[in-house]
Amino acid sequence: MPEITPRIEFEQTTSFLLEKVATAFRNTISTSMEEIGLHRRQAFILMELWKEDGQRQVDLANRLSLAAATISKSLTGMAAINLVRFEMSDVDARTRRVFLTPTGRRIRSEVEKQWIDLEESCLSCINEVERLVLVQILNKLRARFTGEAIPDPDESA
Repeated sequence: MPEITPRIEFEQTTSFLLEKVATAFRNTISTSMEEIGLHRRQAFILMELWKEDGQRQVDLANRLSLAAATISKSLTGMAAINLVRFEMSDVDARTRRVFLTPTGRRIRSEVEKQWIDLEESCLSCINEVERLVLVQILNKLRARFTGEAIPDPDESA
């Protein structure tokens, strides 16, 4: 049988490396959040609610690029452990608004600590300049795939 000559070394492509890094990072986030009793997705939902409490469930799903069923399942789990509560909209009875409970507000400091530790651990192999460049590149890629505007670094300073 003739030997197949590789046309491309997939392992050396940016797409392959991005997928491998994203998977490893997602697993690391999951482990980190599990240490404080959260699922990875729940942490991202909390982050959105800390920015703006009382969002409609559909808006949360859109902001996080999640399917309606996925956000519903995550929020149900969060309500079961008293992180969020729901209120039906006064305007549209089919629409639920999601609010943080006192527990959901209190857990922020734990999530922030885990996040800072995670950031330091995962990026300890690169220097400050490389971190800044990485953030710029990731923001450009995120904008490319989501259509979101690239954040202005001067606005977050």
